[in-house]
Amino acid sequence: MFSHVMLGTNDIERSKRFYDAVLQVIGAGTAIENTNKTGQRRLFYRHDGSSFGVSEPIDGHAATIGNGGTVGFKCDSPEQVHEFHDVAIANGGTSIEEPPGPRSGPAGVLYLAYVRDPDGNKLCALHRPKA
Repeated sequence: MFSHVMLGTNDIERSKRFYDAVLQVIGAGTAIENTNKTGQRRLFYRHDGSSFGVSEPIDGHAATIGNGGTVGFKCDSPEQVHEFHDVAIANGGTSIEEPPGPRSGPAGVLYLAYVRDPDGNKLCALHRPKA
């Protein structure tokens, strides 16, 4: 359904340190760095056919968070969700909502953790057990 997800950052080096560490947990590795024609630096992470990017805003204004928006990252196990959370916190993220753990809802039981990256973007680590 999606080709990619891109978030803005006000500090590309800080974002690189954060996302290199956090996305390594799910197997994405380090960023592919790029500078576009107008000089904004961008980071691209690729994994399992998906792309995630972080960019300095092209319009020259400060990057801001989207209230109500969340970017979810698929994890292979509850342990990987917890590791994603812990690595995010150790690298400048902030734990939000409930501690990592199971949540019951209309989709059944999911194992979730929510954090904010250093720019305030909301991220979710999610494991959906096989039925």
